[in-house]
Amino acid sequence: MSADLVVRGGTVIDGTAGPGYEADVAVTDGIITEIGSGLSGDRVLDADGQAVTPGFIDIHSHYDAQVFWDPALTPSSFHGVTTVIAGNCGFSIAPCRPEHRDLLARTLQHVEDMDLATLAAGIPWDFETFPEYLDSVARHGCALNYGVYIGHTALRIYVMGEAGYDRDPTADELRTMQAVVHEAMEAGAMGFATSSSGTHNGDSGRPVPSRRADLAEVEALLQPLHDLGKGVAALLPGEKIQHADVYGLQARIGRPLTWTALLTVKGFPWHEKIIEDNNAAREAGGQVWPQISVRVLAFQMNLREPFTFNQAPAFAALMNAGAQARLDAYRDPDWRRVALEDLDTKTMIRPNWPSIEVAESSAHADLIGRRVVDLAKERQCTPLDVMLDLALTDNLETRFRSVLANNDPDAIAWLLQQEGCLLGLADSGAHVSQLCDACLPTDLLGNWVREKEVISLERAVHKLTAEPAGVYGLDAPVGGRGRIAVGMAADITVFDPATVAPGPLRRIRDFPANGERLTADQPTGMTHTVVNGVPIRVDGAPTAAGLADNPGVVLRA
Repeated sequence: MSADLVVRGGTVIDGTAGPGYEADVAVTDGIITEIGSGLSGDRVLDADGQAVTPGFIDIHSHYDAQVFWDPALTPSSFHGVTTVIAGNCGFSIAPCRPEHRDLLARTLQHVEDMDLATLAAGIPWDFETFPEYLDSVARHGCALNYGVYIGHTALRIYVMGEAGYDRDPTADELRTMQAVVHEAMEAGAMGFATSSSGTHNGDSGRPVPSRRADLAEVEALLQPLHDLGKGVAALLPGEKIQHADVYGLQARIGRPLTWTALLTVKGFPWHEKIIEDNNAAREAGGQVWPQISVRVLAFQMNLREPFTFNQAPAFAALMNAGAQARLDAYRDPDWRRVALEDLDTKTMIRPNWPSIEVAESSAHADLIGRRVVDLAKERQCTPLDVMLDLALTDNLETRFRSVLANNDPDAIAWLLQQEGCLLGLADSGAHVSQLCDACLPTDLLGNWVREKEVISLERAVHKLTAEPAGVYGLDAPVGGRGRIAVGMAADITVFDPATVAPGPLRRIRDFPANGERLTADQPTGMTHTVVNGVPIRVDGAPTAAGLADNPGVVLRA
């Protein structure tokens, strides 16, 4: 009997980290039905000379809003991703009452660089509760499989309103939040996400609501995961919740816990102690999974919305001050002096001035690629003066590339070889005008597997597929994801190991209300992508017919 689809003639890398083997893969009704040689199907995708793998899983995305206007979830789908998890860092867009939509949008504007006009035009707001949000996404359709956490910041605003930013919950409010998490988990939330990170500021430059929470509040809100025996806890340690807290917290809730992010810092090998502690916890039965990345954490920010500077009090005070107030401050020598002192002494992540360079400028194209420290030396001023002066003559549109972290290739290579770490922090859908790391899978396969030979192809595919599927409970033997095996969902990625690469970044305006973003839409070596048996990328290009089918499903834990 002929299958619906056959991926023919490739080398199957099945996701288990075992050796590859040559075989055809047959698919019928969205399920892998046979693996062998000489298989026939109504449609054939040629995979000669290619790797045939499970579809990649992106566990750290922020597609909560974008899913409504871009169901293909680009650029992730260009890079072999077939499943995403959204709602990370506690920044889901549900639950949300109508009277809180503006407050939530302003929060997302500042903390995740989401444009207010784009959010207003792009979100249908045909939901209020978290279950209604899941149903809305399913009703509108999605080309990829889509799972989402219920987020702590959204939850606090939903229950406490504006006060969620300013105080602890009452006992009744905490019980109500617990009930909302329980309802979300019963509806299929992938878990609960929160942030205690000092880098996360929201409306008016204030710490996002989740940063108000202590360990007791977070543990109370994770209790429904324990009680229901499902879901993943996701958090960013920082202020009130420390790295040392996560092991006891995970043991008490009895569910996997992942935290963001174990990034490398050249000259500061903190990652070694983290892995030592994590290994000890794993040996004792713990399930804590730090997220690591192969991408240098670099932002291309302008001074209209200077995300990496907004931790400094002088910049935080301008976050809701209006355009003219910002311009006046930038021109004021006294403000500049205070701002520089704040940046160098009052931020969690100090500016790495030697790493900052001019990235984009219509008024100063001749300076693109120049380091601000070199320009400051020539002009006999500070690097901050250079940035402000250039921005003021370019309508605040000049963009500066700044390396924040994950700048130690040797340490990244070492982390890739450790057990107990998940690939994460692609941040797909967030900071869209400032970075684009949704190409993490092709960067891993091209740069770290082929070029640097840090890990094998089989291990890399395992880390992109079966490993996250197992942590998130997506690996059921029938209809599950993360492996090429009979009975599994037909999420399949086909690529050329000899040429796969992330390709360049470019700036485009294709979001609602003419919103801009950086994208990575020109990878090399990405041949075919299949979601639930439907090809959405064929012979190196997206296929309109497959994408129009919206073959993805809303994943429900």
